[in-house]
Amino acid sequence: MAAVADAKRLVIKIGSALLVDRVTGDLRSEWLEALTDDVARLRARGADVVLVSSGSIALGRSALGLPATELTLEQSQAAAAVGQIKLAGAYDAALARRGLRAAQVLVTLEDSTDRRRYLNSRATLETLLRFGAVPIVNENDTVATDEIRYGDNDRMAAQVAVTAGADQLILLSDVDGFYSANPAQDPSATRFDVIDHITPEIEAMAGDATSGLSKGGMKTKLMAAKTATAAGCDMVITEGSVLHPISALEQGAPATWFRAQGTPQQKRKAWIAAMKAKGQITVDAGAVRAMERGSSLLPAGVTDVSGRFGRGDPVEIIGPDGRALGLGLTRYASDDATAIKGLRSDAIEPVLGYPARAALIHRDDMAF
Repeated sequence: MAAVADAKRLVIKIGSALLVDRVTGDLRSEWLEALTDDVARLRARGADVVLVSSGSIALGRSALGLPATELTLEQSQAAAAVGQIKLAGAYDAALARRGLRAAQVLVTLEDSTDRRRYLNSRATLETLLRFGAVPIVNENDTVATDEIRYGDNDRMAAQVAVTAGADQLILLSDVDGFYSANPAQDPSATRFDVIDHITPEIEAMAGDATSGLSKGGMKTKLMAAKTATAAGCDMVITEGSVLHPISALEQGAPATWFRAQGTPQQKRKAWIAAMKAKGQITVDAGAVRAMERGSSLLPAGVTDVSGRFGRGDPVEIIGPDGRALGLGLTRYASDDATAIKGLRSDAIEPVLGYPARAALIHRDDMAF
């Protein structure tokens, strides 16, 4: 069975009901302090951590004195605008007390469905993690409408896990795992320890949300599990209201693990390899040797560019002998790629007029 101790990069999803007191509308400060203790311990052992946190609307609702009933879109967006500041500030202060830096990342559904935005999000998360920050990801409720909303943070957390290349996704929930039926209604319901494959029978067991603050239910958690495991990321559902919920999970707290199908790297390579190329980039022998050692493709190693493509599009990588080597997602559009082919990194900015990315195709965006 998967274990938290095995993870190199974790995404932890935190729902509103865990973070905000549903009666007073106040932040559950003691719980947040305990959670950030867990985060600090994970970071100390070398694991990357990304937090996907609800709570901005719930905090903003209380601050603005809005009713506990369903809010209009405009009221929700106003509450989010106020609550995002409170939420980010709370995380920033709690993590700072443990010597960690917080970073706020606001996303919408469009950021994962549009390839260029997806690559931007991926690059931002990768850079933040490389600098040792703890990204706090939330849906950008101040601008998101129904057409560009995830609608629930379970699925958003799964997509963040895919984008970040995480190997584990932890859903902190109000239940301690996935059951054969709703345990609050059926005393004979049994919890699954491990689910290897999400079958139609498993899907039929999913119920709906019961929390007054959370919009997620078991159906959305199964959808999240499908997304995460298909991308090579293990997912676990566990009860999150206890203090130090990650420590509790590590010490054997009840939970349901959904097994990943492969690794994040394998699944990403397969995804890229299945794309249809929109152009070709020919490289020299030195670039071939560098890529074989695991390096990114730099403009200096490019000898020719053909086709019309935009940033983030798949292109075919061609060796000096005309042989197709594989596919990659380009970080430059075709016109810019043509302009900088053969140039060293320090010579790119004067040609393009803006600070350049070092790699034309990053090693994580290649499939051979």
